[in-house]
Amino acid sequence: MTWSQVYDPFGSLLLSTLVAALPVIVLLGAIGIFEIRAHLAAALGLLTALLVAVLAFGMPVGMAGMSAVYGAAFGLMPIGWIILNVIFLYQLTNEKGEFDVLRHSIRGISDDRRMQVLFIAFSFGAFFEGAAGFGTPVAVTAAMLMGLGFSPLSAAGLCLIANTAPVAFGALGTPVIALSAVTGLDLLELSGMIGRQLPFFSVIVPFWLIWAMVGFRRMAEVWPALLVAGVSFAVPQYLVSN
Repeated sequence: MTWSQVYDPFGSLLLSTLVAALPVIVLLGAIGIFEIRAHLAAALGLLTALLVAVLAFGMPVGMAGMSAVYGAAFGLMPIGWIILNVIFLYQLTNEKGEFDVLRHSIRGISDDRRMQVLFIAFSFGAFFEGAAGFGTPVAVTAAMLMGLGFSPLSAAGLCLIANTAPVAFGALGTPVIALSAVTGLDLLELSGMIGRQLPFFSVIVPFWLIWAMVGFRRMAEVWPALLVAGVSFAVPQYLVSN
């Protein structure tokens, strides 16, 4: 069955965009405002997406259902498999005590909490994002910062900020692969274009991270380390993606 999507069914780009955003709004509202459990909120978001696709954008019911099944299978197999393996690896290293060795090693490098955040949230978090993605790096690095004495809220917030730079190529490039599959655009062209935009943000994120943590004046005290961290991440990111 062939179906051509109408991107502006209401004759207003603003209204059509708001209607298309309803599934995301429902999902975030259910979790953040009404504190509904994640799996139930996800089901509400899926139901909203199906209703919007069928009623607002005229998608055939059978095609909408098959798209939902395909999306669930795509999430379960590549994404779920990656997360399962990473959690297994984390639990294994934790049980063997190797994670504590890593934590103490980082603490031994520097007692400066700014550097600890840079090493764990930004550097180690970026490595973890490339291997796992989907929130796992934030959970793991936040736990490490909490083990070093950071408050849970501060650790989570800093790790979320640090996770902005590497996320486009997270989980072995899954977001780019998924975008290529959905749009039909060439994978290498997409990767190259993303790699030409992100390096600028990759240089900025370490400064933003420490600024959010201790303010501008104390951030400026360690600017050489922040610049080295940003550039050493941005340059390989550009070269590899292009």
